[in-house]
Amino acid sequence: MDDDRFRELITARVSRPAAIAEAAAKRRRPTSLLADHGRLMMIAADHPARGALAAGSRPFAMGDRVDLLDRLVLALSRPGVNGVLGTPDVLEDLLLLGALDDKVVIGSMNRGGLAGTVFELDDRFTAYDAQAIADAGFEGGKMLTRIDPNDPATVATLESCADAVSDLARHRLLAMVEPFISHRAEGRVRNELTADAMVLANAIAAGLGSTSAYTWLKVPIVDEMERAMAATTLPALILGGEVAEDQQATFANWQKALALPTVQGLVIGRSLLYPPGDDVAAAVDTAVGLL
Repeated sequence: MDDDRFRELITARVSRPAAIAEAAAKRRRPTSLLADHGRLMMIAADHPARGALAAGSRPFAMGDRVDLLDRLVLALSRPGVNGVLGTPDVLEDLLLLGALDDKVVIGSMNRGGLAGTVFELDDRFTAYDAQAIADAGFEGGKMLTRIDPNDPATVATLESCADAVSDLARHRLLAMVEPFISHRAEGRVRNELTADAMVLANAIAAGLGSTSAYTWLKVPIVDEMERAMAATTLPALILGGEVAEDQQATFANWQKALALPTVQGLVIGRSLLYPPGDDVAAAVDTAVGLL
């Protein structure tokens, strides 16, 4: 981002905050959730609001907002990329930069379970709600749904996510649910990435809310992916996870998962925004080529 564009962004936020709503109203909305290749290819950028700033070996990679925006704008400009997931601050920057025309925009909703905190599993809804997503003219909302059988905070998260699914459905907006079976160990919350855990998590997530008509799942790659995805008929997107040094192995796993009938695309963040070698365009193009 050049200095002039950066200054324009700051000036709009300081002097014309209504410019954000104006940009949202003018945004050209997509005619379908799926791109011409028949899949949904999304870039995720909701990590900073949860305090998860690391990407690979860089502990504060996502802490430079201008750099992050440059990477996002580049990724969203690549052919075949038709969606983005983010919190209000990120999506509003992208609106002001004019980067969201024809994109499927999903607002991230619960970011209160800050990474590495003692209250991480008490995942409060601190960002978008369904009404704000509808008012902005976006296509849906996403919620992280971590289920720890030994943590009483889980039930509050489940209730909040169920309410959000129902609220989004009332607006006929997509509800993207990202479920995990999670456990606190050595002061950290760890997600259980096994087929058994994902069968359980997917089954629970699919039943949240008063209807599943607008619910999609956001799921990680695990061994025996076929078993994990057989737990429900809901559409699903594969999430990218952490930055991996062996990107070819990662791409191969995504391609294998994309062959499953319920898998409708990819939602990838740091793996494409901060790839080994730092060639964002090449990493994004390779991922699109798997669809």
